[in-house]
Amino acid sequence: MSKGYQMPDGFLWGAAVAAHQLEGGWDLDGKGVSIADVMLAGDNKSVQGGGRRVVTDTILPDGNYPNHRGIDFYHTYPQDFKLFAELGIKAFRTSIAWTRIFPNGDETEPNEEGLEFYDKMIDEMLANGIEPVLTMSHFEMPYHLVTEYGGWRNRKLIDFWTNFVEVILKRYGDRVKYWMTFNEINNQMWWKDTHPMLQNSGLKDYSEAEAEELMYQASHHELVASALTTKIAHEINSDLQIGCMVAFNPVYPATSKPEDIMMAERAMQNRYYWGEVHATGHYPNWLPNYWTHKGFNIQRTAEDLEILAKYPVDYVGFSYYMSWTVQDQGDEWLFYDEGENHGDNPFLKKSDWGWQIDPVGVRYAMNWMWDRWQKPMFIVENGFGAYDKLEDDEKIHDDYRIAYFQGHIEAMEKAVVLDGIPLLGYCPWSGIDIVSASTGEMAKRYGFIYVDLDDMGQGSGKRYKKDSFNWYQNVIKTNGAEL
Repeated sequence: MSKGYQMPDGFLWGAAVAAHQLEGGWDLDGKGVSIADVMLAGDNKSVQGGGRRVVTDTILPDGNYPNHRGIDFYHTYPQDFKLFAELGIKAFRTSIAWTRIFPNGDETEPNEEGLEFYDKMIDEMLANGIEPVLTMSHFEMPYHLVTEYGGWRNRKLIDFWTNFVEVILKRYGDRVKYWMTFNEINNQMWWKDTHPMLQNSGLKDYSEAEAEELMYQASHHELVASALTTKIAHEINSDLQIGCMVAFNPVYPATSKPEDIMMAERAMQNRYYWGEVHATGHYPNWLPNYWTHKGFNIQRTAEDLEILAKYPVDYVGFSYYMSWTVQDQGDEWLFYDEGENHGDNPFLKKSDWGWQIDPVGVRYAMNWMWDRWQKPMFIVENGFGAYDKLEDDEKIHDDYRIAYFQGHIEAMEKAVVLDGIPLLGYCPWSGIDIVSASTGEMAKRYGFIYVDLDDMGQGSGKRYKKDSFNWYQNVIKTNGAEL
């Protein structure tokens, strides 16, 4: 156990998941089909159907859809929250499955059975002394909104969204203070990859030539919808806290060459303009100039810009997993291709999934955001996916996970204690093993709690405490003083 830094009183040590990755019960009690429900399983090297997690137009009778089953949290949440209470967590971040409330997304009246499930789940959290932190859209929008409306390219989704938001804020706002709108909204920076475009904005069936412009247009509609969420929330209850959620992966210059440094700066501006609009209410000057250069016609009304300026978020939620490097591409517009331009850092090691391990990057990320946006922060994802082994004595020895968290939590604590950056809490991903969003695997395990299920959903489903469970329990008990 190494020495850490004491965190402020009331700091929210927690854990984070997403509804579609653990709930299961995909077709129970009136729930509709989400984008996660039409994604086949894959693994670290291949995917059923070839390439990536394949999206099917209908549910195939012989398809392996891991999000259909999750870890059966829909039925096991009372026992799981008792385990989390034993772990000592103060906050639990999960999401509302939009399709439980509005099965198709465009209904006028909500599904009462879906509302009642989250009533019970939230009450169970509170009964165990756990603060709910809820994401409104975490890669699980109604698939009907994709097939019938084209996803967030269609401005009509703003109205469907605000109807959904008003229902859940009125229903749960008396018990849930912390909310986030769109999970990792900037992942669609990988606009050449259809996977994040579908997960983030419900975009499919488009040409490569129109992908980038489509991404920016859909993002604008989401940003307006997010600002309207802040407006609705504060009208319902001024104490409600609405946050954005960005995936923060620092992009460093590959060398000290000035052109590389300039390229890295633009890459960061490009990846995090979503955070800037959310936090400040304004688009950065360079971006409309870039759109003009590219010939993009992004529809933004004067009313849109007024809404963005008037209703910024209350805090910035972010995930942190890795960092990259970038080199100058010789383009005066500093064009940055997320999928092709970033490279590895020779000073860093990688996980089994090729993610570079960079604890210092947490402190860098927090300083970078604070200097620009001046908003309190909330780390709502950070973790280490690895192959874990359940031993014959029912133990899981995951020292590699403990080492990962020791470095990252220490960097976080330095940003708070030494740099003075306000941080609401820390919810590592994922507390308990769940289905991977990117590959659909159970083998890619993040939790402090092991779930006995394999990639085909076979196993007892029994929960086991890993060595990291006891370690994190003590971190929370000492408020970060012992790592």
